[in-house]
Amino acid sequence: QVQLLESGGGSVQAGGSLRLSCVAPKYAYPSLCMGWFRQVPGKLREGVATVYIASGSTMFTDSVKGRFSISQDNGKNTVYLQMDSLEPEDTAKYYCAAFWTPGLTAPMCANWKAYNTWGQGIQVTVSA
Repeated sequence: QVQLLESGGGSVQAGGSLRLSCVAPKYAYPSLCMGWFRQVPGKLREGVATVYIASGSTMFTDSVKGRFSISQDNGKNTVYLQMDSLEPEDTAKYYCAAFWTPGLTAPMCANWKAYNTWGQGIQVTVSA
């Protein structure tokens, strides 16, 4: 089963920054959607950000707009989630996810339920 490889994360004080990395399946690159999700114990997993690799088109959930950004290194088939101005409310386990399908277009990346390939998750802790 394909699993995405994540790295980064850790602990930081409020206002600090962290960067998460995720290596995408090379055989699917670049016609795929990559997404970042997060989950707090006892709550549903929520979508945070997406990128359509082929065009670099991105989307962010309202709570992280202006603070989080996505970049990609196509030579390494790697996507990065840069998290700035972190808040204690950003504390969660973060998951990288992906999906690809024939005829994929950028707007399809906004469908959080479509993501079917996952990383193992990585903890991000922001202290006040």
